[in-house]
Amino acid sequence: MAFGTQDEPDEVMNEINMTPLVDVMLVLLIIFIITVPVMKHAVNIDLPQATSQPEVTKPQNILFTVAADGSYYWNDNKIDDTALKPLLAAEAAKDPQPELHIRGDKAVRYERVAQAMSAAREAGVRKIGFITEPDSK
Repeated sequence: MAFGTQDEPDEVMNEINMTPLVDVMLVLLIIFIITVPVMKHAVNIDLPQATSQPEVTKPQNILFTVAADGSYYWNDNKIDDTALKPLLAAEAAKDPQPELHIRGDKAVRYERVAQAMSAAREAGVRKIGFITEPDSK
């Protein structure tokens, strides 16, 4: 019993339709052809150079000297033992904190230098350095 003459019912299409693909590719080609010359015809200028690094101001270093007789000098000014701790505390409170450079005479007792270092640590000074002279040999 045949109701109609169909050669092959529900035939599956096994080929891809290339027309939309070709249309999209042609549109992209036209876009690239138009935009490439625009990108190449830029005006050549010499731009200034700039840095984004913040300028850091370094605090002045403190020159602390222990003389051969055991006396203390703060930036070449003689101070007594009672004035040492308030000076160190004032410098430790600064931001940024200055460095304490200690120059100790080689004939001074180590005890005097150790007392000064202990006072600096108690005051909160974080950067302590020693100044020496190069070997003359």
